[in-house]
Amino acid sequence: MSLISLVVTLIVIGVLLWLVNSYIPMDVKIKNILNVVVVIFVVVWLLYTFGILDNVDIRIPHTGR
Repeated sequence: MSLISLVVTLIVIGVLLWLVNSYIPMDVKIKNILNVVVVIFVVVWLLYTFGILDNVDIRIPHTGR
């Protein structure tokens, strides 16, 4: 992914988050949760994009029967 497309993607995500925060009426707690989820998603996506999390194997333990 080129640097220009990365910056454009981040700008689009930021504008969409700003539009949601500005024009959709929500409780402040829900807005804060939404903002945190979007920021965490973007950070993880950037880490995968730059190859930092490529070799990380995240396993969820099986607690079934």
